[in-house]
Amino acid sequence: MTGPHFFVREVRLYERDVRLRMPFRFGVVTLTEAPQCFVRVRIEFPDGRSQWGAAAELLAPKWFDKNLALTNEDNFAQLRLALRLAAGSYTDGKARTAFGHFAAHYSEQIEAGVWRHLNSLVANFGPAQIDRAILDALFLALDCSFYNGMRANLAGIDPLLLAGHLADLAGFAMPHFLARLKPANSIAARHTVGLVDVIGGHPGQVDDGLPESLEEVVAAYGHRYFKLKVGGDPAADLARLIDIASIIDRIAEPYFVSLDGNEQYNDIAALLDLWRRMQDTPQLKRLTASILFIEQPITRAHALDGDISALARIKPVIIDESDDSLDVFPRARALGYAGVSSKCCKGLYKSILNAARCAHWNAEAAAPNYFMTGEDLTTQAGLAVQQDLALVNLLGLTHVERNGHHYVNGMADLPAAEQSAFLAAHPDLYAQSHGTVRLKIRAGQLDIGSLAAPGFASGAYPDWQTLRPL
Repeated sequence: MTGPHFFVREVRLYERDVRLRMPFRFGVVTLTEAPQCFVRVRIEFPDGRSQWGAAAELLAPKWFDKNLALTNEDNFAQLRLALRLAAGSYTDGKARTAFGHFAAHYSEQIEAGVWRHLNSLVANFGPAQIDRAILDALFLALDCSFYNGMRANLAGIDPLLLAGHLADLAGFAMPHFLARLKPANSIAARHTVGLVDVIGGHPGQVDDGLPESLEEVVAAYGHRYFKLKVGGDPAADLARLIDIASIIDRIAEPYFVSLDGNEQYNDIAALLDLWRRMQDTPQLKRLTASILFIEQPITRAHALDGDISALARIKPVIIDESDDSLDVFPRARALGYAGVSSKCCKGLYKSILNAARCAHWNAEAAAPNYFMTGEDLTTQAGLAVQQDLALVNLLGLTHVERNGHHYVNGMADLPAAEQSAFLAAHPDLYAQSHGTVRLKIRAGQLDIGSLAAPGFASGAYPDWQTLRPL
């Protein structure tokens, strides 16, 4: 079935401040607060019917652009500009499919960013949020869930609309691939251990009754999947990993780990040195054997400069921060990368197209050589976490990094009526505890069956009157 055509008539942009309950260190920044953007889009069909849809995402500093000369406020301003540029281009008065709107403006958004000193990762942030709000509106209008709408390709995903960027998918049977996707009713939450996180005991930094250290997190949530940040200093990283292993090795069941280099290495030699030290350390025997993959360890300026097969022979390596355009994954594959991250902030169509590539390449090789991972950027409770969970679940991922619930006190700063609305719409995903509505993790799992309601995982919406214009 061909996706319906419609106009994008209005795009409204809002934001609200998010305060972290404890600092989160990733890469070159320690985050304590940041704005969250909210997007509302009104689409109109040729017969005059219209529908609103929405999306949300944190404006995270020093990830999209790690230029140390820029302040956090500079980074926020970059992302706001990307949203405004996309809002202006999408409301061009032309009827297209949902994917058609994305394809029509893909190159012009990147070019507009270049003129305004925005790199491609920043520039693509704008369309990434608007595309989600468009799909929410579309599936609400059609009274179908995100899962059913995507499986029927009501978004109209067609690689030929971006043939210059998706030549490798020119003959791929996209409708067949989408129709075979089988979302589940639950997914494992992979817990992030940040670079300044306390590992054991109770540090008393917050004393709000919620877990603070890794030891308390494991006891409270029952995680079996972990994402461990490393900082680029092999000796310091080794000592920290030993501390982490002393906690997670107590888990009776098998556990699984990803190692996140966060672009802290200039080349693979230092990481290979860390790996050799890990293998030679008896306290890390179980942790090392439990590592599933390594997330982009090399700075984006050099990540695609040369072959990384020496590292990939040890563990599969995924591309993340360097994944700034639709043609990066094939280029990375040629250098030895086996996987790529899915993040709603990078664009849901990119995730779907890269998942199609994995299926295509694995079918050609008759082996599961290529894969996607679900990663987080402190995704907040509400629309942001719901839509990201729905996306990775659609793609068949069985675990996803989740960290927003640990570093932010749930919906504590939201209006009570808004909290109640989300809890009522998604009682499997949220719980009322410690004075607020928050993500509900039991035995390391998130129950997400309620995300299959009409729209894009949007059983409730923010209180728009309490948000300020972007």
